[in-house]
Amino acid sequence: MSSFKRRVPSKQVIPPTGTRSSPTSPSTILTSSGIPSLDDVLGGGLPLSCSLTVLAPDNHSAYGELVQKYFVAQGIASGHRVCIVDDDAQSFVKECMWLPSSTSNTPTPPLKTGDDDDDDEKAAQSADKIKIAWRYEQMKRFQTTVPSSNSSTDNFCCTFDLTSRIPLSAIDSAHSARRLIFLGGGRHCNKAPWFHGIIEQMQDALRAESSAADVVRFSIPSLGHPKWGDLRPTDILNFLHALRRLLRRYPQACACISLSGHTCTDAWGGPGWVQKVGWLTDASITLSGFGANPSLLALFPSHHGLLQIHKLPAPHTILPTSDKYSILRGLSSSAGANVGGGENNLAFKCMRKRLVFETMHLDLEGGVTERRTTPSSNTAALDDGLAATHEATEAVGMAERGGRVEVELEKSRETKLVNLSDAHAPAQSTFAANTAIVPAHSRKAKKKVAFQSDKPDLYDF
Repeated sequence: MSSFKRRVPSKQVIPPTGTRSSPTSPSTILTSSGIPSLDDVLGGGLPLSCSLTVLAPDNHSAYGELVQKYFVAQGIASGHRVCIVDDDAQSFVKECMWLPSSTSNTPTPPLKTGDDDDDDEKAAQSADKIKIAWRYEQMKRFQTTVPSSNSSTDNFCCTFDLTSRIPLSAIDSAHSARRLIFLGGGRHCNKAPWFHGIIEQMQDALRAESSAADVVRFSIPSLGHPKWGDLRPTDILNFLHALRRLLRRYPQACACISLSGHTCTDAWGGPGWVQKVGWLTDASITLSGFGANPSLLALFPSHHGLLQIHKLPAPHTILPTSDKYSILRGLSSSAGANVGGGENNLAFKCMRKRLVFETMHLDLEGGVTERRTTPSSNTAALDDGLAATHEATEAVGMAERGGRVEVELEKSRETKLVNLSDAHAPAQSTFAANTAIVPAHSRKAKKKVAFQSDKPDLYDF
């Protein structure tokens, strides 16, 4: 039998635009959420036929809706079909961010690069040269997040600018091409289970898809908001279960859901509410902002909240892909070193032009912007009290016995006699004879040590 084989070109399936294959399974297709650091936490991106639920319990912020806007903007920029389930979906799209090089209604300065922070402080630090310990200048800087994709040909994850708004021309062109579809919320559903009408609308949008290779994104912002009606926890759980079953039937679709602020805690859904939401979705995270707790904001001034992971997507696998390929979580490095260490603490911060997820570390002791040049108030008060105690020693008698007070100062070495009562003169002389003067404690002079040498310096040139 011959050992030679005919050379046949390999038949590789090209993934749709704006997607890539999973590093663990070529059959799993990933799409981007619009945030590179969030894609790293998810294991490279959000897999198709999966759903992501974002919980933001802070009522003073809207980080959940911000993630939804990134998800919608990335879908429009990649040419995917985007379906928004909301009563006011058109106004929601107009508030989405867009690419920095595009023209919008409001002129905005261009974004520098994906790796540059929006703070002028970091730009100044990168421009400065190290004058001391210059050998460390060529070393790699410590990074707390993953870099953005700067390649113009890579359409997987675009770099968006929060100061830029999506142009109306892009919205109109996407809406006319049926790549942007507005679906009504729960208020327009007349059936008894309110979510049945929404599931039917989403199913009709999937059936009307012309090509099976096109990616369909479902965005459901502020699920459970009062505009959805009077919902119970069981209604939301039933909807999440029905949505998950629908996505399994159509492998080219994915969904991103964000719950309303008051429905993100166990106080509304009962004990174990957050865990139940994670069980009925493929991925679930919580963005706990510091707006409701000023002490945490003062403790971590460089971040705006914490990222808590409840569940990560694991299609066609037992373990999530993020456990092996996520850089921010740090589980792969600890496993490679055969050390049973835990994963990194993750936080997020919303800068002027982008939202970043990064590893959280304690700041410098005393704060990064505090420079103490004087002792603290507690130390100064303690020193004043000790100085007043050592300055003078007092011996006080009782006035009813006709006593007198004798004060001896250490500095002036003067003795002052103070008569408390002139009516009891005989008693004063008797009491003064029997009263012992309290000796003052004298301070020891500090020893001074000076170095004197009679011999000249041996190395005096």
